[in-house]
Amino acid sequence: MRTTKIAGVGYYVPEKVITNFDLEKLMDTSNEWIIERTGIQERRYIEDDTGASDLGVEAAKNAMKMANVEPEDIDLIIFATITSDYFFPGSSAQVQEKLGMGHIGAFDIKVACSGFIYGLSIADQFIKTGEFDNVLLIGAEVQSTALAFDTEHRDMSVLFGDGAGAVILQPSNTDSKILSTHLHIDGKYVKELWTEAPASRFNPRISKQMLDEGRQYPFMNGREVFRNAIVKFPAVIQEAMEANNLSIDDVKLIIPHQANYRISQAVAKRLGVGMEKVYSNIHRYGNTTAASIPIAMSEALSKGKFEEGDIIILAAFGAGFSWASSAIRW
Repeated sequence: MRTTKIAGVGYYVPEKVITNFDLEKLMDTSNEWIIERTGIQERRYIEDDTGASDLGVEAAKNAMKMANVEPEDIDLIIFATITSDYFFPGSSAQVQEKLGMGHIGAFDIKVACSGFIYGLSIADQFIKTGEFDNVLLIGAEVQSTALAFDTEHRDMSVLFGDGAGAVILQPSNTDSKILSTHLHIDGKYVKELWTEAPASRFNPRISKQMLDEGRQYPFMNGREVFRNAIVKFPAVIQEAMEANNLSIDDVKLIIPHQANYRISQAVAKRLGVGMEKVYSNIHRYGNTTAASIPIAMSEALSKGKFEEGDIIILAAFGAGFSWASSAIRW
């Protein structure tokens, strides 16, 4: 059976920077409060009518450039997002059209913060079985169009930013490969981190009552998220190491979903490593959900944090509750 490598990685974030001081003018919060609880200093917001697909297209171009492939070389698009351009169809359809990729298969997956690793696992199977040779995987989010106006729930509004990351996956003819992926979910926690509406359970789908009650805004039980994240994150990282007979000393870098700097610190402590081994860029971009891992991976690679032959571990935890990891030999 073939193995899969990441042949290219790239990211794109909007130019508009929103600092904590900007948010102070919109809601009852402060720069000190946000930094103390999240580690975030700024995030990026889209302007005009930019959608998740637009951000994804730019990230994809950068990934394709690194992989030295053209749009016509791509066999399949997987798009991880919870903020697709429209209620339906998925943003993958817009990417296919905007990049002129022909009538290839394209679909979205909605696993929130774990979406990129879920997509990585799916792409890995298509490559291994010989079904496809070039898979474009994108994680992209536009959170600001809803959260920027939710001034009542500062614990959510201050966290999120807009951005996109992408990778090109190909068969590997070297030792560089995806070693394993590990996927989990526990649906009993669905209502601890969710957006309830609009949804098919509501009739009509959008109503004045729903809007007045604020059901269209995300809700998070922060205590429950933190309590589970600091357990599931290190556990799924350990699962990836055990599956490949690795110790923490074998791992060059851990790249977690950028949920909260305090969570990353807690994960490092449980793993017995310093923060120099756990990559973080949440202070610049906030939580970009499905985009955060490929953004961080692309940035870390450009900074020389890992290189060919190094082992890195990607890990995520988020809504669902879902959690996942992947061990990769670069």
